[in-house]
Amino acid sequence: MPVFHTKTIESILDPVAQQVSRLVIIHEEGEAGHEMPDLERPVLAVSKAVANLAKVGREMVTTTEDSILKQDMPIAINKVENAASLLEDASNLSKGDPYSKTARTKLIEGSRWILQGTSGVLLCFDESEVRKIIRECKKVLDYLSVAEVIDSMEDLVQFVKDLSPCLSKVTREVEKRVEDLTHQTHRESLSKCVDQIKTLAPILICSMKIFIQIVTQGGKGNEEAAENRNYLASRMTDEVGEIVRVLQLVTYDEEEWSSDNIQVMKKTIGSIDGKMQSAQDWLRDPIAVQGGVGEKSLRSIVELAEKVAERSLPLDAEHLRRLAGDVSAMTDALCELRAGGRGATPQAENLARNIQSRLGEVAASVGQAASRLEKSGIQQPAPTVTGRLEQCRRWLEQPGVDDRGVGPQALQLIIDEARKVAEGLPPYLKGEILGLCSRVEAEQGRLLEAVRRGEASTPQAINIARSLTNNIGAVADCIQGALVDRVVDDFVDIATPL
Repeated sequence: MPVFHTKTIESILDPVAQQVSRLVIIHEEGEAGHEMPDLERPVLAVSKAVANLAKVGREMVTTTEDSILKQDMPIAINKVENAASLLEDASNLSKGDPYSKTARTKLIEGSRWILQGTSGVLLCFDESEVRKIIRECKKVLDYLSVAEVIDSMEDLVQFVKDLSPCLSKVTREVEKRVEDLTHQTHRESLSKCVDQIKTLAPILICSMKIFIQIVTQGGKGNEEAAENRNYLASRMTDEVGEIVRVLQLVTYDEEEWSSDNIQVMKKTIGSIDGKMQSAQDWLRDPIAVQGGVGEKSLRSIVELAEKVAERSLPLDAEHLRRLAGDVSAMTDALCELRAGGRGATPQAENLARNIQSRLGEVAASVGQAASRLEKSGIQQPAPTVTGRLEQCRRWLEQPGVDDRGVGPQALQLIIDEARKVAEGLPPYLKGEILGLCSRVEAEQGRLLEAVRRGEASTPQAINIARSLTNNIGAVADCIQGALVDRVVDDFVDIATPL
């Protein structure tokens, strides 16, 4: 797994890291009683690099319009310059006394902070570049939010003229970013989003054109055309929102449970953030279109908050569900008022303001729920069969190690899912899956009993764990195979009318 998240940062920091590692070795030798060698040359090389980095950083601060960069860069520069000063002090002190303890202390502190300080300066710049791309993404999101109100060919032509250059710039800049990223997962995710946007954009424009033609010619199907257009706009909004989320990631957690749970929560929160502006705009407009992107964004936020609740700690889950229920009920009441032509009444406007306030609470609460779960260190069974299977396998590799019950819970969830799938299968397949489930549960019972008696490392327990690994894998394969067969059956069904 790469240490640095971009190749640019990696190429700059790798030589610094090598230089720092040499200084650390010198410190360790000094701690062992050896005299410190002359540090002047290595420290001078580091100091020159720091001076050059600080100069470039300060030039950026004077020329940029990025207020965050203006705020963060000077702090990062000061840290790296202070670290360089510590190394220079260590070099001067060691000249007078090669065994100086103070010199060794300054050497290790300077070495530690020089890498972190340099990394901090580079991250300030990198984050500023990411913010530039995100600003372009938000321009695209702004254009997509008005797709539903385009009702003439003239407006559509202008819409395409405005959207096209922004969309081209986003895809171009994201593709360049993909080339620089070191984490494969992030590269694949961004590339997938860009491909989706390239596919969806012309289809969206076509759907908008069809809607306008139907409306202007008085034809039938305008509601279906509007629904199709709104769906495509929503899909593109989601893809751009995912780009914004992934662009801001600098680390990747290899642990399957985390990527399948914590990361899913964070992705969901990113989707909520992406829909928030559209929902707030709809609430502020008393004559906004009902059933449009704004209202759908609001209702989608409620659904996403409930999804976050499913993965949250109990107290957070309860709070989020109650909050989601309140927002949903209030939205229904507001829609009823607006449908009756009372959207501009004091009652409706007050209700809209209350929903806005509650949405702010939703945004804060989902972030807090994810943060609390991450800090708690509590692992939960993954939401997918693949994630659960991986958790089972990790547990079965070392059944005597306490994983807080995650492995056994994940195994039982796979069995429960298999039994549900089996209910819709032909008798011979149903019997095969149910029989396999029964064998797995019997083996799990024997293994848990062995663990309880402190016999998890015995040959018998190890054999049971191996058999369980094979059998639970077979159960997961049965689930996947059954679902695929069901989809195939649906597609080859030529008797049912479309």
